[in-house]
Amino acid sequence: MEFLGELSNKTEEEHFKKLKTSSLQASLPWKLKAKDIRATIPQHYLVQTKQTENLLLQVAFSVGLGSIWRYPYLCQRNGGGNFILIHFFMLLLFGIPLLYMEMTVGQWLHVNNIQAWKQLVPWLGGVGYASILVCTLMSLYNSTVVSWSLSYLSNSFSYPLPWDYCPLVKNISVTDYSCLRTVTQQYFWYQTTLQASGHIEEGVEGLVLNLTLGIFAAWVVLFLIMITGTQISMPLLFLQIFLPYILLFCFFIRGLFLENAVASLRRMVTTELSALASLDLWRQAGGHVLYSLSLGMGTIVPFSSYNAGGNDCIKLASIVALVNLVTSLLTTSIVFIVLGFWAATSGSTCVEKNVSMLMKLISKGLLPPNAKPPENILLMPPIDYLDWISTLPTYLQYQVIQHSLPCSIKVQEEQLMEGPGLAFAAFSQAVSLFPGSSSFWAIIFFLSLLIIELATLIKIAEAVIIPLQNSVSTFIKNPKLVPVLFCLGGFLGSLVFTSHAGSYILSLFDDLVVPLTLVITVTFQNMALAWIYGARRFREELFNELGRLLWPTFTFLWCQVTLPGLLALLGLCIAQLYHKVAPYYIAWNSSASQEVKQPYLKRTLGWVSFLSLLTFLPIAAHPLQHWWYFENPIVSNTLEKPLTFKKASMVPRKPVEWPKPPEMKSTLDHQQNDSEDTLKEINLSPSREGHRSPWRAWKRSSQNSFILSVVNSMLSMRSSTMDPSRLATPDSDIAENSEVHSENDVEENLPDKSVQ
Repeated sequence: MEFLGELSNKTEEEHFKKLKTSSLQASLPWKLKAKDIRATIPQHYLVQTKQTENLLLQVAFSVGLGSIWRYPYLCQRNGGGNFILIHFFMLLLFGIPLLYMEMTVGQWLHVNNIQAWKQLVPWLGGVGYASILVCTLMSLYNSTVVSWSLSYLSNSFSYPLPWDYCPLVKNISVTDYSCLRTVTQQYFWYQTTLQASGHIEEGVEGLVLNLTLGIFAAWVVLFLIMITGTQISMPLLFLQIFLPYILLFCFFIRGLFLENAVASLRRMVTTELSALASLDLWRQAGGHVLYSLSLGMGTIVPFSSYNAGGNDCIKLASIVALVNLVTSLLTTSIVFIVLGFWAATSGSTCVEKNVSMLMKLISKGLLPPNAKPPENILLMPPIDYLDWISTLPTYLQYQVIQHSLPCSIKVQEEQLMEGPGLAFAAFSQAVSLFPGSSSFWAIIFFLSLLIIELATLIKIAEAVIIPLQNSVSTFIKNPKLVPVLFCLGGFLGSLVFTSHAGSYILSLFDDLVVPLTLVITVTFQNMALAWIYGARRFREELFNELGRLLWPTFTFLWCQVTLPGLLALLGLCIAQLYHKVAPYYIAWNSSASQEVKQPYLKRTLGWVSFLSLLTFLPIAAHPLQHWWYFENPIVSNTLEKPLTFKKASMVPRKPVEWPKPPEMKSTLDHQQNDSEDTLKEINLSPSREGHRSPWRAWKRSSQNSFILSVVNSMLSMRSSTMDPSRLATPDSDIAENSEVHSENDVEENLPDKSVQ
């Protein structure tokens, strides 16, 4: 029966397309002049350009921080193949359906994120404001990542590159050999770029100067772009997308010739079935799916307005998810290759190379003979090499360390780095391996990385600024006030990430705060559309508007898979905060020159709970505000009229009529005239620029009251025949009564099939 239903569905849709095409051909003249044909070209070209630009913008955002910076260190922390497998599974069952849902809502309503959820479910209109708070939190630490790129870009103009040797070698003392205990790229990241403290509670009061200047520059650039309204041009958009791919592909090819490259790639795809039972692994993979696809941030709904047709949304969502996955895997492959190279060149191998280098320098007369290592040094443990250096005079220590190769004397495994700086350390090593001028490659790469990060920050800022300018009365009168307040507050709030413990606070936001707030926002969005507004009703009205049906698979996933999965993911995020074993972060032990795991304190986790409740606050406050002030003019005008609850008002609403054969055209015209006469009698005007039916526009306006929504939900609970996913107000029932006679006339001609 399901197969026959799907076949009937396809047949009706094809028949509707034929009717639409025939009516269009009948309306066109038989002979078109050349100037008429040329007049239609620019409009069609404009539509295609907007669709292409929309696709490129969505792809550009997917090739952002989530794929290049966040995915590699999450994959490294969670064992490589285990994280990849779970991420791919959740991308198919959660990422693409939820991305398709937000794209379809944006294509249908053509409004910003705040107004979209107010129109669908008025008493959940605070979901849009919750997404604004999430974007505000994300913009704070995303600007910090921009400052990291600025720091690396400024250091790329020096030759040799400062991360290729010990940066503090001039201040070396007799007992300070921390630079030789690890790879110089990791040492440069923690000691020079971050000047990191030992734990999250230490060094919050002091700010790192270079990062503070980078934060200031990022917010100034963002402020100028928001004030002037500068748009990303198509050439810059192509550069932003394709240049990183070219560089990443070059890094990957070069990395394949490094030592231990194949073994590293094999380790990346290796999966342990026992590790799949880790709930924390599922939590991190699910949070990253929402983060990388920008779900719940309010950036997808307004960017989907130019998309034409539900099938195009399916294609666009699939392309964005595929590009996101390919970029993440390519970046992670490069990072794992570099980690394998570090592991292969550390320990005894590093000591052997350094001893060979010192012997060559002594034979050439560049070093004195007393700098010769002991003959049996290669038979000793690597740590004895450092002990021998400590016995040398101070001037010889400086020369030996200066000429040492950039490798780790201490034996290292492939778990060399797990923190958020893994991508920066790995790519700084990758650019150093290129032939020719390594500074040139470093400038090109970190400049392209900076463009990607700025584009991501701009898109997040637009998701905050533009909806507020169009929704809040104060900001409508003073639109320039929003960028000023946002950028000023963002700069002041970002200063905490430029402290000596700033990278640990960033890990707190990235690992706990933002995933939890995203899950809360997306859960309410999915609940509002699938269960409260109704997936079946949404599918009917979208067919009535666009002439195309949603795939039944997606409506099933929204109701039965994604929402229960999001609730389970929300439970995992909350349980992570109050688990007996506190979550940890990666800190830097400067004395041992290695990363260590430090647990978060309870008061630190309390801030996570506070920020999560702050995100939930607009969702709960929005209906309370309408109930308290009761100032909605639609509500007051409606309540002034006597509400007549007839027996017919309790009859369940008929589904949207399917396409009729040509012989029923007169019946449809008669029905349409009756509905238009009904609208004239109640003095209602159509909305939404006239591309919707007047009956549906009036019904949408009547749903803007919180009180009527509650009354209707009570009525729907009393009726055993009504669909619980529909929220019809008493006014909408009155409108339906005027159409009962016309619906009964054609009821027998409707196909015996309900829209699923």
